[in-house]
Amino acid sequence: MIAHTKRWTHRPEGSNWGDFGEDDRLGRLNLLDTDRVLQGLQEVKDGRIFSLTLPLNLPGGESSIGRQPPRWAASAEDEGCRCNFHRPFTDLLAGATGYVCDDLVTLHTQYSTQWDGLGHVGVDFDMHGDGNAQVTYYGGFQARDIQLSDVEGTCPTNPLGIDQVAKAGVQGRAVLVNLRSMCGDARVVVGYDLWMEALHRQRIQIQPGDMVCIYTGYSDLLLQVQGKPDHERLRGSCAALDGSDQRLLQWITDSGVVALCADNNAVEVVDRGSFHSANPKPFLPLHEHCLFKLGVHLGELWFLRELAQALEAGGRSAFLLTAPPLRLPGAFGSPVTPIATI
Repeated sequence: MIAHTKRWTHRPEGSNWGDFGEDDRLGRLNLLDTDRVLQGLQEVKDGRIFSLTLPLNLPGGESSIGRQPPRWAASAEDEGCRCNFHRPFTDLLAGATGYVCDDLVTLHTQYSTQWDGLGHVGVDFDMHGDGNAQVTYYGGFQARDIQLSDVEGTCPTNPLGIDQVAKAGVQGRAVLVNLRSMCGDARVVVGYDLWMEALHRQRIQIQPGDMVCIYTGYSDLLLQVQGKPDHERLRGSCAALDGSDQRLLQWITDSGVVALCADNNAVEVVDRGSFHSANPKPFLPLHEHCLFKLGVHLGELWFLRELAQALEAGGRSAFLLTAPPLRLPGAFGSPVTPIATI
């Protein structure tokens, strides 16, 4: 274990800061080595593939934290939208034949099917043990290390940017836990005991370096309402992990999983109860545990129904998952089009 680095001398209790090197920016994804990729390939039995992404204009409407659906615009405003466009772009193309379709999309990187990057959640933490807590992210990076530029088109400064993950690639063995088969569409808060029951019933063996996908049925409901979500109904529907369950968090630590991916909008239950300064607690404790302490990436709003059905029909739970994010320098998260191969 590394006792300290140039950035910190005291790491959070239960964290793995420094275990993958002094300047680690990938967290547990470091465990996705060649052996894990080969093990993932061994789970491919018949070559069927499943796209695990929702249409990127879902859930629909503005999210509860202000994320907006994608907006399409003309790629060349002075010439109108380049859709079935014929006008030559330059004199060099005079007389050329053919038509062009070209568009511009503005999107929130974490609106729909997505990866959360390690720079997504920070915590007030005293990493030098001197009583001076500072805004800190995974590996001891601080708020001063993560900044947005005022210059339009300039990438954020973010050593934990999702582009680090894109460069490394994301491919390896994954397993699917089917919570919907146990919980139905009711809102069920899944703590350690129910989680372990699900693993036992479904005979799931999770190994260090695995990615875990959690099917609850939430994204199925989003598809049913076709971009017009009833947020009150959704908050009362489908299973979600209990991030306040310390035994469940310890299981995440002990299991060695490199990512948790769910078809809901936070992986964990979003606690909208009261918070008091006299007894502060994390708003998203599983996010804090995974992103801040362990470097375990989180995938949200994945589409898992068809994969879950195919795996259940075959009496299987493991598959090859390929899910690199967009290489957006410095971004805090990214849309993703995960592919499962079974």
